[in-house]
Amino acid sequence: MKAPSVKPLKRVLTPVHLWAIAVGLVISGEYFGWNFGWAVSGTIGFLIATLVITLMYVTFIFSYTELTTAIPHAGGAFAYGYRAMGPFGGLIAGYATLIEFLFATPAIAFALGSYLHFLYPGIAVLSSALFFNVVFILINISGIKESANFSVFVTLLAVAELLVFMGIVGPHFKLHTYLSNPMPFGWAGVFAALPFAVWFYLAIEGVAMVAEEVKDPKKNIPKGYISSLATLVFLALGVMVLTGGITDWRKLSNLDYPLPEAIAIVLGKYNGLTKIFTSIGLFGLIASFHGTILASSRQVFAMARSGYLPQSLAQVNQRFKTPHWALIATGLVSFAALFTGTTSQIIILSVLGAVVMYMVCMISLFVLRRKEPNLERPFAAPFYPAFPAVALLISTVCLAAIIYYNVMISVIFFAGLIVAMLAFVLLGKHKMKILINID
Repeated sequence: MKAPSVKPLKRVLTPVHLWAIAVGLVISGEYFGWNFGWAVSGTIGFLIATLVITLMYVTFIFSYTELTTAIPHAGGAFAYGYRAMGPFGGLIAGYATLIEFLFATPAIAFALGSYLHFLYPGIAVLSSALFFNVVFILINISGIKESANFSVFVTLLAVAELLVFMGIVGPHFKLHTYLSNPMPFGWAGVFAALPFAVWFYLAIEGVAMVAEEVKDPKKNIPKGYISSLATLVFLALGVMVLTGGITDWRKLSNLDYPLPEAIAIVLGKYNGLTKIFTSIGLFGLIASFHGTILASSRQVFAMARSGYLPQSLAQVNQRFKTPHWALIATGLVSFAALFTGTTSQIIILSVLGAVVMYMVCMISLFVLRRKEPNLERPFAAPFYPAFPAVALLISTVCLAAIIYYNVMISVIFFAGLIVAMLAFVLLGKHKMKILINID
């Protein structure tokens, strides 16, 4: 039994587009979400957690790029898991990736609503979050090149604003403030903070999901990944450290809008620059919101094309050459998630999907090195096997931390996986053979 063929996606993306998509996917993590890590670890505890996670992402991205360039497939981790470990490997990787991106989208939507509410208290958080969902689904349907050009524009604005933010708060940084109550929960707090440190970089691997829309992917994908990772490491560490040195971290540790609040502390809430900063800050969130919708829709498209989801979700729009039904389906999931839980809980669920996917990918890399030693690898993971081993080890520790501190969310995640696997077997999908192209 083979999955039916569908029309291919259009190859139009360049390294600049990839940098913008990768940074855009992640950059909202610098604007909000990471600060919840302070609540469980303090400033130094969270700095340690962030350095550990930065090491994980450096080793992971350099290893993941081997997979992305060897198998440039819109399914990303789903394709690598299937190729290395068969139908169940693909299912686990695909499920985890869907959870990561589908729930990152509403988390960012919550933050968008919160930023607007900070500017205009009369605007309700939920209604504006729902509005952004509709608008950006329509933008993504309009075409991948148009969508990517929009990513370049908003990402450049978002990066510029973070640089301005660091320039404004930097002169007000005080080391004794940063070191005040630095590790109130000891090393246990560092362990608990790992998932929030992941939020700094979560979704950078989403570039893999537009691999079939990249010109010369084996050459251009490494350029996109490496340039974006360097950008994000600099921004994450700069924003986190400088923000922690301007006030008691506990004032910012439970907000969906920590950077506008930090600017308000430095300049005053009613200062014109505070309003301007918050308004421009919406672009950072918009960049990621736009990117996660793009990436999640391509994951749905790839899994539907392979028969793992309803075939109708793999239809490509005749006019715009984009997977419109996949985009609409991801939007409906985001809508539903917005009516449940809090931002921190949605972030944890998204991170849980991410670390499971990272583990499957690193295992797939090891398996493919043995199973297909002659597979063309335009970019080989440096320092193999150390880099993928370090990424796998830290991902496993993150998984343990999430399960230990978030039992109910973990139960929901793994219960969903069990249901998906049962349905997979009962429908006979595990017997279906699919072709993972590497062209």
